[in-house]
Amino acid sequence: MRRTLIALTTACLLLGVLRCDAQILHRKKKVNKSTSADNTAEPDKVLYDRSLADIKRGRHEVGRLGLQTLINTYPDSEYLAKAKLAIADSYYREGGTANMTQAINGYKDFIVFFPFLPEASTAQMQVAMGHYRQMEKPDRDRTQAKAAEEEFQIFLQKYPKDPLAPRAEQRLREVQEILAEADYRIGYFYYVKGDQRAAAARLISIAKRYPLYSKSDKTLWMLGSIFEKSEHKEIASVYYGMIVRNYPLSGLAGNAKDKLKSFGVPVPQPDPKSLAWQQAELSAPRPHTSLVKKPLSLVQSGAGREKTLAAQNGQPNLQPEEDNSSATDILSGGNQSRIGGPGGATGSTAVVETVTPGSSGSLAGGGSASGTDGSAAPATGEAGGTNPPVAEDPNSAPAPAGSAPAEAPAATSAVPAATPGADTAASEAASGTSADSSQKTDGTTTDPAQTPDGTKTDAASQDATQKSANGDDKKESSSKKKKGLRKIVPW
Repeated sequence: MRRTLIALTTACLLLGVLRCDAQILHRKKKVNKSTSADNTAEPDKVLYDRSLADIKRGRHEVGRLGLQTLINTYPDSEYLAKAKLAIADSYYREGGTANMTQAINGYKDFIVFFPFLPEASTAQMQVAMGHYRQMEKPDRDRTQAKAAEEEFQIFLQKYPKDPLAPRAEQRLREVQEILAEADYRIGYFYYVKGDQRAAAARLISIAKRYPLYSKSDKTLWMLGSIFEKSEHKEIASVYYGMIVRNYPLSGLAGNAKDKLKSFGVPVPQPDPKSLAWQQAELSAPRPHTSLVKKPLSLVQSGAGREKTLAAQNGQPNLQPEEDNSSATDILSGGNQSRIGGPGGATGSTAVVETVTPGSSGSLAGGGSASGTDGSAAPATGEAGGTNPPVAEDPNSAPAPAGSAPAEAPAATSAVPAATPGADTAASEAASGTSADSSQKTDGTTTDPAQTPDGTKTDAASQDATQKSANGDDKKESSSKKKKGLRKIVPW
């Protein structure tokens, strides 16, 4: 037993000595903290790297706090621009309405302070995407959609050769698809209801601004039907001709040809560019939506379904939306809307203006309103100017050929202000009234022996008139005193 205990004790002692030797051999070397990489690096870089690491781990607030400390502490740092952009990216990744607003403001500040950096184009793209992510369905608020359209247009105009330009074009097509769908639903509602003016107001704007819209052929068909029912076949033939020329593969092209033949108008040939564009659209791959997800799209937020219907080829409209009213939003006498020229004149030439699919240029370059080339001559005013594109009133009869344009009412014509040395006759002709008539309007006449109603008077009656005028002056002065007293004593 003793030998056994001695052997075990000796073995334990040997194991303890071996462990100590192993620890001594594998002891970690001490690191000199004064020469470490973290201490040799610049403090602004260390702060920047730690903040980015926090943001990647999901600690957005901690990362933004570190980046803001970098901006305030080191205003001359080379990481200043990157820190500003990283703060905006943090808000964008975190998501939410409030954070997205902060991200958009951060990107815009970066563009203002650093417009010549390569990251400026990325910041502009992110501004547009911030509005794009907040878009609603076509029947909801369109504020974010309009803002996204404007920002994408700015990006494509400022950075047309940027690598992100193709992506921005596709996003712009999707945004314009949603905006056009919103106007189409309103126009279709008024079309079914029978309100031709209200329907034309929406449909004309779609045909003019959004040629890549998936329902442009239906829009032109409804416009042609509206003007055909109002007995303006010369305008209806223009819209039917646009379907045949710009959308030759549409299902309504055959019906449009039959309409043109019944009107006795030559049928136009399909445009090669429009034909190639439609063929590319038919062959473009589309995302497939399962039958299970289609019912859920009714309760989901966002415009996911409309984005899939957007065109994938062609040049989107890069011109901003005009602030002026639509062609049909013209008020005439009695506050009634008219589809016509200024003041609802029925003698003005109708103008139909649209854009060819795949191009941002205007289609209405010239020609007559009854032609089938889809163009119409602009209506010229009396001063030789060109009136804005309008459509004619469906309820008014067309003006005969060669007739003089209808004159605007005198009540609506602007009277130029009198200038020193100006010709009296010219000013009278512009205002439509003579000097004698202008004097008679205020109750006085040029002949002292004759009253405005044509009866003669004598000097005695003139004196009585002067006395009554003096009496009115006294009454007026007394009334002023009363007003002064009322200011002191309100009751």
